[in-house]
Amino acid sequence: MSAYSLTHLSDQTLLADLAVLVTADRHTTAALLAHIAEVDARALYLPAACSSMHVYCMRVLHLAEDAAFKRIRAARAARRFPQIFGAIADGRLHSSGVVLLAPHLTDDNADELLAAAGHKSKAEIEVLLAQRWPRPDLPTQLEPRPALTGSPLPEVAPGPPRDAPPSTTRATPLAPQRFALQLTIDQSTQEKLMRAQALLRHRVPSGELAQVLDHALDALLTTLAREKFGATARPRTAQSRAGTDPRHVPSDVKRAVHARDGEQCAFVSEEGERCLERGFLELDHRTPVARGGQATIDNTRVLCKSHNRYEAERIFGAAFMQSRRTRARKAPKAQPGTAPAGAATPAEIESDALLGLRGLGFTDAEARTALARSAHLPSTTLEQRLRISLAELHRAHANRCSEGAPASWQPGGRLFIAPTAPGGP
Repeated sequence: MSAYSLTHLSDQTLLADLAVLVTADRHTTAALLAHIAEVDARALYLPAACSSMHVYCMRVLHLAEDAAFKRIRAARAARRFPQIFGAIADGRLHSSGVVLLAPHLTDDNADELLAAAGHKSKAEIEVLLAQRWPRPDLPTQLEPRPALTGSPLPEVAPGPPRDAPPSTTRATPLAPQRFALQLTIDQSTQEKLMRAQALLRHRVPSGELAQVLDHALDALLTTLAREKFGATARPRTAQSRAGTDPRHVPSDVKRAVHARDGEQCAFVSEEGERCLERGFLELDHRTPVARGGQATIDNTRVLCKSHNRYEAERIFGAAFMQSRRTRARKAPKAQPGTAPAGAATPAEIESDALLGLRGLGFTDAEARTALARSAHLPSTTLEQRLRISLAELHRAHANRCSEGAPASWQPGGRLFIAPTAPGGP
């Protein structure tokens, strides 16, 4: 077995080993910087036919150009302020943060500034430095740029991939409450910007692009809040659509859930840490629709796409969710005004229901028996098929349920629901 194949490790062992390796890596990084600093100070790169430490790092140590630059800058700063070595070794600072801090470190402020930057991300350190050493605003410019030449960019799938890095277009802190934004826009966006600038002249006589952008974002956020959260100045009385669409979440529930959870994933780890993701948010049923869950305030929460997928796989099993995702990708899109295209066949629903029941913790025999005994009941969707099968299992185990559910029936194991009508929510 390869030393890098870790499929045999349990989750707990894998996480524990990873923590040990990260700790070792921090100590190794501190030692690496100390060695680079000493080789640099002794100019030992010269006998190696290298004109600089940067060249030595690339030619002899085979570091990438940006990695060499970062390590040399961090090593020189740490040689001048040795407390940096300890901060890197115990995880309070990282090399990227040291590079940002280096130009501002002095004998008088080193201890205080390094402490203030402890356990902060690169972006947070940029904000810290902008607050202490503000830079002037960038001049407002809107000018044409020549088109890029060469081979076209490769096509990518719509939407960012899982674990994708953040966009490179971001606001850079300049001073307290001041940020610089640089981006490239196409012709149509430029025309929209100029039109908005003209229409806003009565409010923004100067036509300042930053103010125009602020007004535009206000309008956009109002529209998005209405679409995603059901936000409105005059909310109407909620009308239930559960009978026709059990997955529908009423606007009043959306408003209450987002007021409670905010615009942030509500997933909380066993250690009490909440997910910080604010993008790709989705509404999730704590008790899934297939298990009788309804779109109530208590049963609905905000989750990011990754944790929504994680919760579904935790409840139903990875095989069941993978089967559903594969079928959804292959199904053609429905035309407006027509029935859903590529709807699952009864055989496909039966197969997915079997995977779902097994993912819930039932044995293959129990799942097949429940499906067979409930096959005569009407069901046209996977959710309905699962509900009536779970109701059958509930009846089959009624005597055991009356004695109190054992630990294995709690969330993550078997959790029975009360029988419901096949077409109910």
